[in-house]
Amino acid sequence: MPIATLTPLIAVHMTAALLALAAGPVALWARKGRSQRPRLHRAFGYAWVTLMLVTATSALFIRDFQLPNLAGYTPIHLLIAATAFYLFRAFQALARGDIATHRLTMQRLYFSACVVAGLFTLLPQRYLGQVIWGQWLGWL
Repeated sequence: MPIATLTPLIAVHMTAALLALAAGPVALWARKGRSQRPRLHRAFGYAWVTLMLVTATSALFIRDFQLPNLAGYTPIHLLIAATAFYLFRAFQALARGDIATHRLTMQRLYFSACVVAGLFTLLPQRYLGQVIWGQWLGWL
């Protein structure tokens, strides 16, 4: 299977997703434990939210007509709506002063949208999976 082309859109999407994967733990860690760092939490939190919005928005324009799809949208595209919904829910909880719901929502969103979705990108038929596994299998 030939490796797909890295378009500017995919490059933006992948860069934002990888940066969100890295920024998320810093935002989550900055509010844990005895020594809390609210400025660091807020800075990395806003950066993470921005990166997630860029990732979700760019994903709207990435279509795949080879996998099972509906007009080029595959089941992984459902994460776009889920990401938007849970970001809204997290900020709604924050506005109400419900820190526990905000924290839990953001933790779950990080895990599902960054970690789980990130693992799905490593499937052999997806672009990043082709790059990584194609390179790795080429070394054997």
